[in-house]
Amino acid sequence: MKAILALADGRIFEGKSFGAPGEATGEVVFNTAMSGYQEVLTDPSYRGQMVTMTYPQIGNTGINPEDIESRGLFLSGFIVKEYLDCHSNWRATMSLASYLQENGVVGIQGIDTRALTRHLRDKGAQNGIISTTDLDPVSLVAKAAAVPSMAGLDLASGVSCEKPYHWSEGTWDLADGYPQIDPTTLKYKVVAYDFGIKYNILRCLVQSGCDVTVVPSNFPADQVLAMNPDGIFLSNGPGDPEPLVAVQAEIRKFIGKKPIFGICLGHQLLGLALGGSTVKLPFGNHGSNLPVMDMQTRKVEITSQNHGFAVDLDSLGSSACLGHKNLNDLTVEGIRHSTLPIFSVQHHPEASPGPHDSNYLFERFVALMEQQKGL
Repeated sequence: MKAILALADGRIFEGKSFGAPGEATGEVVFNTAMSGYQEVLTDPSYRGQMVTMTYPQIGNTGINPEDIESRGLFLSGFIVKEYLDCHSNWRATMSLASYLQENGVVGIQGIDTRALTRHLRDKGAQNGIISTTDLDPVSLVAKAAAVPSMAGLDLASGVSCEKPYHWSEGTWDLADGYPQIDPTTLKYKVVAYDFGIKYNILRCLVQSGCDVTVVPSNFPADQVLAMNPDGIFLSNGPGDPEPLVAVQAEIRKFIGKKPIFGICLGHQLLGLALGGSTVKLPFGNHGSNLPVMDMQTRKVEITSQNHGFAVDLDSLGSSACLGHKNLNDLTVEGIRHSTLPIFSVQHHPEASPGPHDSNYLFERFVALMEQQKGL
């Protein structure tokens, strides 16, 4: 079935459908990871976006039930150069096309993703539309231009859990899969705010010794403090952090009372709660091969990233300092509070997909809680 991708600036790409039929809109971004498309598809941070994979052949490892990162698919569309329907993987249970169709996600293949990526890199991420029903380029460009900008959108509330729950699953093991960890063996009580949290973040927290309770994005700080946790975790998530004013106000109630660790959107929200501001990046950073420097150790790590906004370090004044730096665009990749046990990173140390270079950050969070418990 023929499909067309139209960008808001008038650029047209013709290809073939390999997902659900229909029409989808969203901000078109590109991801530079060579593998891990299943984790990309199930990352709630992609809500409201259509993802272009720069690696040319996608689909050869199929889909399996162990590599999902959330309760469903939240992205609007999936864009690849060449879809491989004949998958080969001992863990696979279905094809990528079947997975997209089953979850109602529009996919397009057979387009020049290199040209599309260069266009987005030069012109910036922009809204687009994929359609298998309306094949009129003029009509599609008009529809794409009418899609609201990602800036100013609160998307986190739409992907968060509805009520608190407990998590006890550890990280994956070749022999046993995901183990259930006995809560009595876990030393640190952590409350994790779900703004679109990925499962492997929760697994890494548990594996590091944390007894994790997940709460919705709008959960009152006073109720969390009444639970007397050893630390607060702020998760990843989609959209612009600035409209989440109420969430920022709740985060401020934890400052000076509990150790805090934030990832991605949680990092941005922490920066805003500390009095800073954020900026929208031209095309964002999406992939699993992006270099970052830890400013404490001066070590360089290769990281997984998925974000379109960044914290403005200068806006934080003396309340926080640079913790990590992106070595590609030199943007803020992490912050540390000047005096309190608070830090956050823009990248994803849970490595799903991606390298394990940044996994030490969970241990750094545990160390802060250990110090606080010893006071």
